Amino acid sequence: MAYHIALLDLRNGQAAGEKPLMLRPILFCPVLTWVCQELAARGVERFFVVCGEEWQAEAQQAVAAFAGAEVHSKAEITGEMLVIDHPVLPLSDCKSADGFASFDSVEALQAASPLWRQVQMDRLQARGVTVIDPANTYVDPTCTVESGVTLLPGTVLRGKTHIAAGCEIGPNTMIRDSSIGKGTTVNASQVNESVIGAHTTVGPFAYVRPDCTIGDGCRVGDFVEVKNSVIGDGTKISHLTYVGDSDVGQRVNFGCGTVTTNFDGHKKYRCTIGDDVFLGCNTNLIAPVTLGNGSYTAAGSTITTDVPADALAIARVRQSNKPGWAAWFRRGWKKEES
Repeated sequence: MAYHIALLDLRNGQAAGEKPLMLRPILFCPVLTWVCQELAARGVERFFVVCGEEWQAEAQQAVAAFAGAEVHSKAEITGEMLVIDHPVLPLSDCKSADGFASFDSVEALQAASPLWRQVQMDRLQARGVTVIDPANTYVDPTCTVESGVTLLPGTVLRGKTHIAAGCEIGPNTMIRDSSIGKGTTVNASQVNESVIGAHTTVGPFAYVRPDCTIGDGCRVGDFVEVKNSVIGDGTKISHLTYVGDSDVGQRVNFGCGTVTTNFDGHKKYRCTIGDDVFLGCNTNLIAPVTLGNGSYTAAGSTITTDVPADALAIARVRQSNKPGWAAWFRRGWKKEES
């Protein structure tokens, strides 16, 4: 029989003062979320969740993605509905009304975790996702992964993450609450609460912190950290660079060791970098500072004032050579040794 309404009573299997088992996580996500997703796939449109008042906020968060979900402290709803009044875990392929496995302890829930992970991997592969090592790949139910994606070993996808077609994710990569555009590669890196464009490469060993928007055709390379910044299309940040609180234009080249120094110990400031800017290696940008379109900075410069468009900024002490100094210094070593 098909049901359109479900009542989920979380109070059974719970000792006094303990978190309901249905609110315990499996693959980073409460079991309640998994169950509601499974039921929604079978046609259920409304969910009534019953739990103690101290757990209502957590239960509401677990079902926030389902428009027809309500959380109550008492089971007073009547009528024709599917009633789930004990802790269960969905283990079926959505083709039948049953397929829920019961568990009565945290230990039992954890013991079922590998089985449920395999069910999730089977579903991804059935939709055209290539999972190289299902036993070492973790995707929670709130993520969406399009056909044509390849997930390499050690991939962890969490939260409201979307991976577009043609991406290669991993190995050893965690992406949380982020959107990854078509054909993008994220290798041995972390991406958090950000948007990455199409045909971009991230990593290895890159760290994208929250509130970043990185455009199409970009390169975020090894040991690069980006935080609260907008990066324009075609920009290359190849290695050993920190970009924080910055608005970066298109086709910008970051030389190795570039740092946006955005914090004075009290307040954070933003850098603005125009299109087609070339930042020489070991450039320090002391925010707030603006670099005009097409400008250059000489390697080793510390930029403290705005740079006009198409200008070259040089901010370093002029080199002076001391003839014969090195030979004199080495002679001093010999005297100490004798």
